[in-house]
Amino acid sequence: MLRSRRILQSISAAAGLLVLLSCGSQHSADEYFVFISTNLQISYWKTAGTGFANAGALLKGARYDFWGPQNYDPKAERDAVDLAIQKKATGILISAADPTLKDSIDKAVAAGIPVITVDSDSPSSKRLFFIGTNNYQAGFNGGQRLAKELKGKGNVVVFTMPDQPNLQDRLRGYKEALAKTPEIKITRVVDIQGDPRIAFDTTTQIAGKERDKVDAFVCLEAQSGKEVASVLNSYHVSGKIVIAMDTDPETLDWIQKGLIAATISQKPYTMAYVGMQMLDDLYHHKPSSLDKDWSVDSYAPIPSFVDTGSDLIDKSNVDAFIQAGKNLSAK
Repeated sequence: MLRSRRILQSISAAAGLLVLLSCGSQHSADEYFVFISTNLQISYWKTAGTGFANAGALLKGARYDFWGPQNYDPKAERDAVDLAIQKKATGILISAADPTLKDSIDKAVAAGIPVITVDSDSPSSKRLFFIGTNNYQAGFNGGQRLAKELKGKGNVVVFTMPDQPNLQDRLRGYKEALAKTPEIKITRVVDIQGDPRIAFDTTTQIAGKERDKVDAFVCLEAQSGKEVASVLNSYHVSGKIVIAMDTDPETLDWIQKGLIAATISQKPYTMAYVGMQMLDDLYHHKPSSLDKDWSVDSYAPIPSFVDTGSDLIDKSNVDAFIQAGKNLSAK
């Protein structure tokens, strides 16, 4: 009898879920979702774009676009937000590459458009919530791996873009992890200004005249790791530790060749896929206010942060990671 009751309850629950899914599957051209970022030419954002498009393809009838400059250009990203507002987007997903994006995000919210940040947050803006990596934890994990590779001693050069909050959090994580090994010192922090050539030129200078003063390189963004590895390879410099960020194909190739010890893998596909799903839900179930700080409401209808996770990729798992990416592309 008990078993029969459970079966009936399961059938009832499944039927209810089908009704919800059926209601949620109604879409129209009135739904128009826009994903905005910078540096769209890099592998990371191509992967994110695939996630956004795959989620959008499930919303039969809805429209969606992925915009932004091909290089690091915050002004062009602001212009893209203005265009999304002009085109009356019903939801915006955005990676806030620069603090100045706050005003643009607030302008979109004032126009009645829900905004979700992904990858790089704008916590002082009126965005509803953030989807992405726990960047502090990612940096902390990288710092632990760096300390292990350096065996507790060495000088480190860091490549970053200091104005980006997500990179600030990563550096903070590294520093707190390295606090346990005081003989490891960050001796230089280099602002690459969105230009990987700065990482290339700086590493060239170090490889030529300062190689004995540097034991490791930490790259807090996606572009500099492969540049560092390329220079070290060209100058036949061995024994240096490189910890990269993200999974650009060239970065993975340098891991296979042993020039990069490890990279921290994020989940841009997941960020954009989940972001699209949540924008769609916000369209159908708009919160009572777009201005309210829902993070301080214990009964908020939306989260304040969705952690999509991160992992370390090294020689032990790089081949499996590459194969997983190929399997996704083949679907």
